[in-house]
Amino acid sequence: MFKSLKREIDVVFDRDPAVRSRLEVILCYPGFHAIMIYRVANWLWRRNFKLLGRWVSHLG
Repeated sequence: MFKSLKREIDVVFDRDPAVRSRLEVILCYPGFHAIMIYRVANWLWRRNFKLLGRWVSHLG
């Protein structure tokens, strides 16, 4: 999961010329947040925590 997280950060960092640091991606990019929330919700859903997965998705 951490390799995937690093990969997502690197993709944003490489494609957006305005970004100055990886920390900025983690803290300030709503697209990055959406992907991470989706992944958490999907992980919960697949492990049969349906309500919790739905709730996390709703919060996102």
